[in-house]
Amino acid sequence: MCGRFTLSTPAEQVAATFAVADPQPLSPRYNIAPSQVIAVIGRKADDTRRGLALLRWGLVPSWATDPNAGPKPINARAETILSKTTFREPFRRRRCLVPASGFYEWVRREKL
Repeated sequence: MCGRFTLSTPAEQVAATFAVADPQPLSPRYNIAPSQVIAVIGRKADDTRRGLALLRWGLVPSWATDPNAGPKPINARAETILSKTTFREPFRRRRCLVPASGFYEWVRREKL
């Protein structure tokens, strides 16, 4: 998974692609980082339709006593997601779709 991503697709197109009614307006963003608020698509509370919501990127583990303390994981490996305590229950019960136009990783280079 990536450390940064972009979302430049208009909200109306995202809504049409994923059958979301009443999309919120979205401004193009080209450097979305962990801990920022992002657009996600998931089931509405009535569980009969999809909705677009704005959520903070990062997982607060179920055992955390303070949601602002400690690191917040941003991704998991598909091959180990069910064996890692941090991700097991969120993977089973609290999933969402994160629309993205592109993604990238920073490349660290040695100083010359």
